[in-house]
Amino acid sequence: MSGYAFAVGAGLALVGFLVILLRTRRVREKYAFTWILVGLGICVLGAFPRTVEKLSTAVGVQTPSNLLFAVALIVLLVVCIQLSVEITSLEEETRTLVEEVALLRFDLERSASSRREETPRPAPHADEPPAPSGDAHH
Repeated sequence: MSGYAFAVGAGLALVGFLVILLRTRRVREKYAFTWILVGLGICVLGAFPRTVEKLSTAVGVQTPSNLLFAVALIVLLVVCIQLSVEITSLEEETRTLVEEVALLRFDLERSASSRREETPRPAPHADEPPAPSGDAHH
């Protein structure tokens, strides 16, 4: 199997795997879209290897594999930045939710304690013994 056929197979496998992840809701569309583009790009470059040579000549890179490594590095850098932005947003959202839960819990405990103070104790039934008083001396 040539390297180009392997690249096409790997690209198709990547796209197929991403479709499975999308269908099982293990990855969101906004993340899968980037990776599907990468997979399709791998397929195109594997199917038409002269494209990489022409692109490397146009960009001024002597070895086509160096161009592929540079592009891969840029793609991974962009994905890392995108994920860092997403993590920052999620951390802020989590902090806000924790603060809201703490305030709700405080309000709930305060209202429960004020209700306990306001409600009188029910009178004991005739068949129940009276509640013991705090006085131990009779």
